[in-house]
Amino acid sequence: MHCRIADLRCKEVVNICDGFRLGYVEDVLLDTDTGRILALAVPGPCRILGLFLPGDDYIINWECVKRIGDDLILVEIHGEKPRSKRHGHFR
Repeated sequence: MHCRIADLRCKEVVNICDGFRLGYVEDVLLDTDTGRILALAVPGPCRILGLFLPGDDYIINWECVKRIGDDLILVEIHGEKPRSKRHGHFR
């Protein structure tokens, strides 16, 4: 199956470990040397209507992605959700 990066933004991310709906993909971290996706960024709960309010984004390592469906991306994250402040790039 092939998927464009732009198509990922239309998909909701759900953690299969606890059923938690993280939100919709907003950004993707790429390795420019290999062209591989390293992580997905999903706005944290304090981001409303695209406004930057205090809060962290969920950063989901590509290895956590288990399935990409028509409407959902299923991820497997055990324990606390990975969060990072957005500074124009991922940490």
